[in-house]
Amino acid sequence: MKYTRIPHTNIRVSKICLGTMTWGRQNSETEGHEQMDYALDQGVNFFDTAELYPIPPKKEIYAVTEEIIGSWFKKTGNRDKVVLASKIAGRADFAKYIRTTGFSKDSIISAVNGSLQRLQTDYIDLYQLHWPERNTNYFGQRGFNSHAMDPWEDNIHQVLETLRDLVKEGKIRHVGLSNETPWGTMRYLEESKVHQDLPRMLTIQNPYSLLNRLFEVGLSEVATRESIGLLAYSPMAFGVLSGKYLDEIKPRKGRLTLFPHYDRYSSENSTKATQQYQQLAQAHGLSLAQMSLAFVNTRPFLTSNIIGATTMDQLKENIASIEVDLSDEVLDGIETIHNAIPNPAP
Repeated sequence: MKYTRIPHTNIRVSKICLGTMTWGRQNSETEGHEQMDYALDQGVNFFDTAELYPIPPKKEIYAVTEEIIGSWFKKTGNRDKVVLASKIAGRADFAKYIRTTGFSKDSIISAVNGSLQRLQTDYIDLYQLHWPERNTNYFGQRGFNSHAMDPWEDNIHQVLETLRDLVKEGKIRHVGLSNETPWGTMRYLEESKVHQDLPRMLTIQNPYSLLNRLFEVGLSEVATRESIGLLAYSPMAFGVLSGKYLDEIKPRKGRLTLFPHYDRYSSENSTKATQQYQQLAQAHGLSLAQMSLAFVNTRPFLTSNIIGATTMDQLKENIASIEVDLSDEVLDGIETIHNAIPNPAP
């Protein structure tokens, strides 16, 4: 395994992070435990979860993923071997059963306490805001629509104050963002620069893959100049970048077979680009999955690459991607395809 550090800390994390969003829906508790056992044995010490998980979210299985992680901690006693990240759900129609009060002080405190109880731990190493409270472009929206701007009141100072108090209590150690824009990221960073008693956002968990490199437009400069690390999610584009959906017969248990409305990576141009990336990988004796993940691993702004799997074979292949070195010829080929079909899946 290869390791990095969460920016501005001495916390050493594996460059491969174990994503957990299928546990409790596509994966059982036993399977989740098996994945954690294997990942830790392979040197993966960074696990990411959220109160919203499993995905797709559903009221009846709210936060089951955190409970699965908590039962593994209790069974194995491995809490001190894991750098644990979780997230608070923001305001959104699909999360109204969780809360409707956004990132108010009471909401954040309640969310943290709930996660701690389910995770059966006294602290969370990295606590993230899952998506912005305000209306902006995330979850597949390509651009910002000023006409759809909501009457959101800037409460970033209050959010950071609440997080600061939770850090002082020892319930969380550090904080990060998710699904944020360059403006939102800089707004949080500037608030903690002006008010130095407030915690600094250290990471940003955004989509990044061969089919979605929009992080490079704006946010990569922020990440580099401000030293805020990318935690790349969906590096396999919901499994599309395994190539398994290119066949006429779709995999019976595949994520997009079970949940076809998750079509972010299923556009005509996404399929066309995936076909070309697969041809490139095959020409160089690589699997498309490992080439896709190895590409993300090369990015200079990356802190960790969040992989997820529903089978042990997938998990093993994904973790092994850390040992794959891409030649200049492969990297040049990737850029050629990207320039022809840029970011087909925002």
